[in-house]
Amino acid sequence: MPSFEELHIHPAPAGALERRGWNPESPAVRDAAPTAARGNNLVAVTPPAPVYAAPALAGMLSRIGGDKRGLVIVPSVQLDEWGALVYDLARHSSLRIQVARGTARASRELRAGSLDLVVGTLDTALTLLTRSVLRMETVDALFLAWPELLPDDDAAMPLMQDLPREAQRIVFTSEASRVGAVVDRYARKALTIGPSTSGMAPAGPVRTVSTSWSGRVRALAGAVELLDPASLVVWTADREYHESILRLIPSQPDVQLVLGDAPPANTIIAFDLPAPDRLRQLIEVGEVVLLVPAEAEGYVSRIASPRRPLQLPGAVDAARAAESAQRAAIQRVLEGGDRNRSLLTLAPLFERYDATVVAAALFELWRESPQGTPPAPPEVTGTAKVYVGAGKKDGVTANDLVAVLTKELRFDRTQIGRIELRETYSLIELPAGEAERLAQQLNGTNIRRKRVTARVDRGASRPSGGGERTPGRPARRANPR
Repeated sequence: MPSFEELHIHPAPAGALERRGWNPESPAVRDAAPTAARGNNLVAVTPPAPVYAAPALAGMLSRIGGDKRGLVIVPSVQLDEWGALVYDLARHSSLRIQVARGTARASRELRAGSLDLVVGTLDTALTLLTRSVLRMETVDALFLAWPELLPDDDAAMPLMQDLPREAQRIVFTSEASRVGAVVDRYARKALTIGPSTSGMAPAGPVRTVSTSWSGRVRALAGAVELLDPASLVVWTADREYHESILRLIPSQPDVQLVLGDAPPANTIIAFDLPAPDRLRQLIEVGEVVLLVPAEAEGYVSRIASPRRPLQLPGAVDAARAAESAQRAAIQRVLEGGDRNRSLLTLAPLFERYDATVVAAALFELWRESPQGTPPAPPEVTGTAKVYVGAGKKDGVTANDLVAVLTKELRFDRTQIGRIELRETYSLIELPAGEAERLAQQLNGTNIRRKRVTARVDRGASRPSGGGERTPGRPARRANPR
């Protein structure tokens, strides 16, 4: 049996792969990891989910650093997922990594020469290139995820044409037939692994739940609540989310979480998008429910038919929440500010129409505006502290609190400030404009098997108890403090 070391994977990413449930004997690891680690070109055909790239990324991370730099280009809707995956794989290494959600910080770090790897969208990379901050001649490895989602085959050309000939190209795609031109042009002589879905008869029937990447855990919990299956299996491609899944479906004590072949069950929920062969195996042993992010619709339509959409109660709740947010935005305007100029503009309309009709017309214009969302409230600067009703005596650590914020609430780790651990409670420093929302989302969550209360800390009604002040902001390097 080969080891990760024999596959040329460094200890830090190897440890992350093992923790997430990847096996050195699995074909995906045995083929992708050493190919990427040796600096060879690679094309992998997989479902369009970041989790499948873990072995190849582990190989890529094992060869960059020092004078070798890497660039990972991903779809914008998956940026948080890719960032979390890369940070996890490089957690105990000395690699300097930046997940570029904009250009300001990435520009500063690139100019200082203090980055080994940049993870970002194509638009961000092209902007950095245009500003002469990102110099492609210094890139030794480029990872391109799902080029079939790009506007056209030439979208990435400005990056690729300046990439050194000897630089490594890694392309992950869910539809090899659509990216043949990209592969021929940019990744010639690449090792190609994974099955093609072209000409393959779809498997079915399946039930589907539309969700976002960040909403999959809650969508899974909603599906379990709605279906109330006699027996349940949750299939995942790795075990990264197992703890979160178990925490959100405590009413299903006999749930089985599996990585490989699923046993027979009344309901099988595929938390990750399965490959065609895996989907067939799941269908053979139970009724299958797929969690489908919007950009994966094309892939799912090729591998699964017929499909029966499952409408979760949460969709209605989300619509009601959106309407409530719109009313709150209007109320904020009504309760503050000088509206004399607006009233002068509308006065002639009030002479011809009832004021309620004018208000309804303005609301329709607002909803149909190009932005498609209510006006944002004024930006709040500074920080605030959020009180969480769990502390040292509950076994809670700073890492537990960071994990809940980043993995369950999908909050940017770099925006988390100091975490103060006391005996019976904790205080988390967060951006003032986000504190109220995050407190509401934290309220009622389980941390270390304890359901906690959370609120923005006003300095009153706080339990007594000493504690330590723990930094919550991570270092700029990939290994946390």
